[in-house]
Amino acid sequence: MSVITLQEMIDRFNKGLQQEIQRRKVRLPYACCLSTEGLDGFPNARFVSLKEVYQEQFVVTGALNSRKGVEINHHDKVALTFWWPETAQQVRIQGVATQLPEEMADRYFEERNRESQIVSVVSRQGEMLTAPEILTQAFDQLADDQHITTIKRPDDWGAYGIAPVRVEFLVFSESRFHDRTLYELINGQWSVKKLQP
Repeated sequence: MSVITLQEMIDRFNKGLQQEIQRRKVRLPYACCLSTEGLDGFPNARFVSLKEVYQEQFVVTGALNSRKGVEINHHDKVALTFWWPETAQQVRIQGVATQLPEEMADRYFEERNRESQIVSVVSRQGEMLTAPEILTQAFDQLADDQHITTIKRPDDWGAYGIAPVRVEFLVFSESRFHDRTLYELINGQWSVKKLQP
């Protein structure tokens, strides 16, 4: 086991992500599975989009009052899992999530396409849907309003930074002797060690 810096691990992540993007034949290269602890004790997992790695935190966004937002606010220990099929790599991240400042949330919201912005305004993510036509009407009304050139970020939409405490890279091998490397924060220092497949 040897000691490394968090930035070295982040650099490896970014290199792997760029390799996957360059080779990928499908969309959504930033897709990852965000896992949280449910209020009932069961784990919950859903796919989200990684926005960036900012100040050594993995950034995701979404509705703060959605199930994931409520669960993060209740229990801030979360996990992110990436699967990069073109390079046959899996990355598992465990860390602590904190809500990022509103000005950062504004920037991420502005980067979304207009349709996604409107859906975030008119939808209460995860609530029961009783009349789909009402949502469609609300979307069309906002989309067709020529006086609205900028969609304002809803107060209940924000960004989370996930500060990693454990990151494992697994590179698949046809021999089944997969290459596993674990980076772990122990007593304020990052260590790295190999794991058996």
